[in-house]
Amino acid sequence: MKKTLAILFGLLMSVSLFAQNDKPYDEQANAMEQINTAVAQANAEGKYVLCQVGGNWCPWCLRFSQMAESDTTIHQIIDQNFVYIHVNFSQKNKNQEAMKRLQNPGRFGFPVFVILDGEGNVIHIQNSEYLEEGKGYSIKKVVDFLFQWTPTSVNTLRE
Repeated sequence: MKKTLAILFGLLMSVSLFAQNDKPYDEQANAMEQINTAVAQANAEGKYVLCQVGGNWCPWCLRFSQMAESDTTIHQIIDQNFVYIHVNFSQKNKNQEAMKRLQNPGRFGFPVFVILDGEGNVIHIQNSEYLEEGKGYSIKKVVDFLFQWTPTSVNTLRE
């Protein structure tokens, strides 16, 4: 009996540790550094920055992150066009300087998406509510949103 309990306890600890390490938002991260690094990378690669602002406390934030990772179409669009970062906003770390830098996107709720061009200018803030469908996100709506804000799409509109 003790051996069975020890094995179960070990499995629970493993699952718990995995779940803790599988969270997309780093509450300790310096969001300004994170944004500046992403902008430099995006500029060098001819991409934009897709900031997903929210936290590990937000079920909708986690749903979107999981979908962006697991849906091959969405993952490919993001990978080819954006530097994708998770900017934390939580009670422990509100990242006030970063929120100001991103034009206070929390006014739209969480998650909220902020797209920065290669120079670091905010070019779009997306309320995630418009991407939802049922208890998740609409793949079609997310794909449409992402395609509308790729560097190619935006630069075509500017010409």
